[in-house]
Amino acid sequence: MFHLTAFVTCLAVLMYFFFSFQVGKARQTYGVKAPAIIGDPDFERVFRAHMNTLEWMPIFLPALWLFALYISDAIAAGLGVVWIVGRILYMTGYAKAANKRSQGFMIQSIAAIILWAGATGAILWRLIHP
Repeated sequence: MFHLTAFVTCLAVLMYFFFSFQVGKARQTYGVKAPAIIGDPDFERVFRAHMNTLEWMPIFLPALWLFALYISDAIAAGLGVVWIVGRILYMTGYAKAANKRSQGFMIQSIAAIILWAGATGAILWRLIHP
C-alpha cells in the first residue's frame, strides 16, 4: 500500500484548496470582481501563484505516484512534502512581490524533476531489464 504518498496527495489537494480561498480573499481585499482577473497588481500576483500551482499539479501528481510505484512510497512522500513546502514559499513570496517567488519555485521544481526523472528512469530500467 502507498499510504504515505496518498496522504501527501491529500495534503497537496488541501494546499490547492487553501490557495483557492486566498484568491477569493484577495478579490475582496483588492476589489477585483469576478470574473475579472486583472485590475490590481497585488491581486494578480495571488491569482497567478494559484494558477501556476494548477499548472504544476499535472506534472507533480503523476510523477509522485509513478515514483512511489516504481521506487519508494516513503521517498516519494518526502519529495512530495518538499514540493508542497516549495509551493507554499512560492505563494507567500509571490503574494509579497514578483521577485520573491524564485526560492519557492526552485524548491518545488527540483522536487518535481527528481520525482519525474526517478520514475522515468525506473520505468525504463524495468522495460530494458524485465
